[in-house]
Amino acid sequence: MALKCDLCGKGPQYGNVVSHANNTRRRRWNPNLKRVRAIVAGTHKHLRVCTACIRAGKVIKAGAARVQKAA
Repeated sequence: MALKCDLCGKGPQYGNVVSHANNTRRRRWNPNLKRVRAIVAGTHKHLRVCTACIRAGKVIKAGAARVQKAA
C-alpha cells in the first residue's frame, strides 16, 4: 500500500542526510498518516489521511458526526 494521503495526495519526500564531514546519504521523509473512519458520500469508510488534513478539518470523522447529530 502506498504511503499517500487519500485526500491531498501528500507522499514521501526524498533528500540527503548531510553529516558534519559533509558525507551524504539518501533518506526519505514519510508523511504522518493515520487510519481514520470518516464519512464519504454518506457512508462510513476507512481512509489513510495525513495529520495536516485532520487538523485542517478536511475530514469528517464518523464518530464526531454521531455526536453532532445527538446534540
